[in-house]
Amino acid sequence: MSRFISTHAFTLQKTASYYCTHIVVAALVAYAVTGDWWAAIALSLLEPTVQTVVYFFHERAWQRVAQRRQHPAVVA
Repeated sequence: MSRFISTHAFTLQKTASYYCTHIVVAALVAYAVTGDWWAAIALSLLEPTVQTVVYFFHERAWQRVAQRRQHPAVVA
């Protein structure tokens, strides 16, 4: 696990930052829609948590795309 964290530290930091931002925005939007802070908190924790996990893998996929563009395979 330690190797994974050190290898992906920057992406994990970006993911954590995105998660915090998403929680705040989601809570405010959910409160504006429901008028209920408890419902807003529940919704803002559920949806961004799932989105954050997806975001991490999305970032990793795009990093692979960028690496392939920098080092295209030679087809013989």
